[in-house]
Amino acid sequence: MSFMSDIHTQFIETSQLRIGMFIYLDVGWIDHPFPVSSFEIRTQAQLATIRALGMDQIRYSPEKSSPEPSPALIPEVIVVDPLVASESPKAAEARLRREVLALQHSSLLACERQFGQASQTFKHVAEIAHAQPHLAKEQTEALIQGFLVNVLDEEEAAIRLLSEKAGEKTSLHSINVTIISLLLGKALGLKKSDLFELGVGALLHDLGKMALPDRLRWQDEQFNSAERQLYQGHVQHSVSLAQRMGLSPEAIILIAQHHEYIDGSGYPAHVKADKITPLGRIISLVNKYDNMCNPGNPALAITPHEALSKLFTANKLQFDGLSITAFIHMMGIYPPGSVVQLTDDRYALVVSVNSARPIKPRVVIHDSSIPRDDALVINLEHEKDLGIRRSLKPLQLPKAAYDYLSPRKRLCYFFERGMELPSAESSP
Repeated sequence: MSFMSDIHTQFIETSQLRIGMFIYLDVGWIDHPFPVSSFEIRTQAQLATIRALGMDQIRYSPEKSSPEPSPALIPEVIVVDPLVASESPKAAEARLRREVLALQHSSLLACERQFGQASQTFKHVAEIAHAQPHLAKEQTEALIQGFLVNVLDEEEAAIRLLSEKAGEKTSLHSINVTIISLLLGKALGLKKSDLFELGVGALLHDLGKMALPDRLRWQDEQFNSAERQLYQGHVQHSVSLAQRMGLSPEAIILIAQHHEYIDGSGYPAHVKADKITPLGRIISLVNKYDNMCNPGNPALAITPHEALSKLFTANKLQFDGLSITAFIHMMGIYPPGSVVQLTDDRYALVVSVNSARPIKPRVVIHDSSIPRDDALVINLEHEKDLGIRRSLKPLQLPKAAYDYLSPRKRLCYFFERGMELPSAESSP
């Protein structure tokens, strides 16, 4: 499996934008008029439209830009601010920290904003699927097209951990499965049309659960046989809604197979091996993973690290070997949400994993000398002498570290665009 080279981005004042710059609009796809969220500025009209969005700064890629020369910008480029030139090393370090924090917070806010919009769209789709199936289809497809911009137009779309408050339970699971399925599909080399069908099916795979009583919407080992049968009926309910919406045969069969396993132990049809489509194998795996980490009963939740380990051992025969190998490589040994102890004995929370460098995730480190809101996300790839020693269960953390890191009771994932934060010193 090969991965694309790094694309480094930085922020620029909107007033300094020029034709030829390759920009990234870190707002939801419904908050700007362009068909995609990342593109090269080619006309004055585009430039005027971007400035009219009211954003103070825009992210852009110097590597992908060929801007027209602007004499007005030359003095700003070559003149060094005397205050910056004369600042002490301590002041320079403080300034760098502020800049890194601002960049970090901006990236996180962009993720949370887009997740919130996606969650609202999914909720609306679920509400109108029966009465307005064609409108529900249009909104679903528009949402997935927006997701594909993040997946395909970004050289590196990392998996970002968000607050569990970002969405309500049903939308959280559906969006998690969609995000991870699309990234896994990309890692497996799926073409765009297949990724689109995968995204549509993943988003709507549990839509039939809306017909169930609240207490039966989540798998529970305590279900009696009648309750289990009712719960498993959500698959057929989802298929029926998908057909009513006019989804493609590929998306419909994916929905029908999201609980099927290649050893025949799944449901409702107990199909095996090659009778499960490639897209069905992806969603079955990702759905299982998210249900392990986010079960109906939070007391039964296991850590992302434990879920990956269990998938590769106890559940290995249920899944396609190629898919599970790619999945583990993509998520890393320590997926977002993992609580870890570092090689210097400090505790940390994994918040982002880049599939190109899965063994070196980004983490927030417990440091009592730094307020929690000012904690930097440290990229372990940049720390030669710092790594992860072991994975922990949240309850194994000392109370101070637990309170500081606030391990999520529910895991919520979204795309973090390919933005490399500056390296920051992480030594104690």
